[in-house]
Amino acid sequence: MAYMSLKDIDVCYDKKKQVLKGLDLEVQEGELVSLLGPSGCGKTTTLRVVAGFIEPQNGVFSLDGEDLTKVPVHKRNFGIVFQSYALFPHLSVYDNVAFGLKMRKMQKAEIDQKVKRILEVCDLTEFGGRFPQQMSGGQRQRVALARALVIEPKLLLLDEPLSNLDAKLRINMRMEIKRIQKQLGITTLFVTHDQEECFSISDKVAVMNQGVIEQFDTPENIYQKPETEFVARFIGFENFLSLRKDGHGYKTESGAAFAVDTGNREGVCMGTIRPEDIRVAEEGQTQNILEGTVGVRTFLGKSYQYEVLTDAGKFLVNRPAEETYEEGSRIRLYLPEQKLILVS
Repeated sequence: MAYMSLKDIDVCYDKKKQVLKGLDLEVQEGELVSLLGPSGCGKTTTLRVVAGFIEPQNGVFSLDGEDLTKVPVHKRNFGIVFQSYALFPHLSVYDNVAFGLKMRKMQKAEIDQKVKRILEVCDLTEFGGRFPQQMSGGQRQRVALARALVIEPKLLLLDEPLSNLDAKLRINMRMEIKRIQKQLGITTLFVTHDQEECFSISDKVAVMNQGVIEQFDTPENIYQKPETEFVARFIGFENFLSLRKDGHGYKTESGAAFAVDTGNREGVCMGTIRPEDIRVAEEGQTQNILEGTVGVRTFLGKSYQYEVLTDAGKFLVNRPAEETYEEGSRIRLYLPEQKLILVS
């Protein structure tokens, strides 16, 4: 049984726009699961349903076997870190972190013990007496994280927590979040639109599109084996090929034969492959071949990217810088069957 579960969740705004459509999600205890997708896909709405800020029109949210769908936010005992750190500027780091414990009317000695422990976990021990305006963005983000964790929440919710940091700080902070999450073993739901950030930090990823989850899997499986065209396009696949099942293999509309070993779909389907996985065909190769004309060539540093115009459409192909092809020349492309992925 899953530790956290969303079942058949529907959310509509203004009785017109349906944001979540029968959404299902299961998270195991101790996992860090990310909701990934473009703006408007429903990921933040999903997080707000879990937090208790939104009550769904249909469906059930449960945690550790308890139905919390109608339980108000202040009774859920969840830790939440928002995009804005929302620290109290007039309170020290110590008092910011202690705030939630004081609201629970804990004894002073217990508060002091818990605050000092979480400051140590978040590498903030030496900053306890400082005020937020005296700290860097990354340090303030760690304070917000410590404040969410000190109450020992049943669930940690992170809503785009790194988007206000510069690129280098984002990399450092995502490693910090992963370290702290694993050290404490806390179940975490993380919302982001950044796939690199998401893949580096997550145990599982739910890729969302228009209110539904299109694929829920490990980062490795999603990166290597997207299940739908939307997921493939979102994570960086740029070449798509219409195929039709033909015996044990597939054929393009022009009749070119293709073998694929990363899936099996009947009728018409879509094949996709990354630009760096396409090769130039060797003489004698006849399967998984597309012939085309080299179009625009773009220098990428260690490689060139070519637009190749074929009967099956335009393909982007990355080749090493020392292997050059002139614009207008004819070329035969080989799409290795191990790299050609079938998607719905």
